[in-house]
Amino acid sequence: MVASYLTDVEKLLEAQCWDAALCEAYDLPRIAAALTDPTLQSSGPEQKTWCERWIRPVDDEEDHDGLDYESLRRTVCERLEHEAPHRPSVPTRALRRLRLSRHIRTAPRGFPASPPADDDPGASQSAQICTALIEAARRWYARSACHDTVVQTNLARLAVLR
Repeated sequence: MVASYLTDVEKLLEAQCWDAALCEAYDLPRIAAALTDPTLQSSGPEQKTWCERWIRPVDDEEDHDGLDYESLRRTVCERLEHEAPHRPSVPTRALRRLRLSRHIRTAPRGFPASPPADDDPGASQSAQICTALIEAARRWYARSACHDTVVQTNLARLAVLR
């Protein structure tokens, strides 16, 4: 289910639907924080903590793919501070979209690194933010969530909801 959701974001990037991809990618911290809670709730501080832990270069390399992870993490955290509630709540819309992505059976494959044209800095930043969030979500799932019984239970619960 998580892999399908990430593949959907990658497809939006491939189609250069920057705003839609960014909207979906910004839901990743909400989804991850909610999945780690038995009641599927998350708060702004929990989402920010997730970003601080997972939005970073692979294996803490200094410069990976030319992304400025510190700046990207700061941008995502600033947005979360403005949008996410400080008290825990269920991110219903994000979880609904995650649940719907389970019907897609396309294998995850990463997207080709064809950056947007240099004449569109907004698209470039959107693509970088999406890339950093997708990488963070993949790393979170592989290193933590796939072994976490709460996350796996929540994913199973979401899979059977109608």
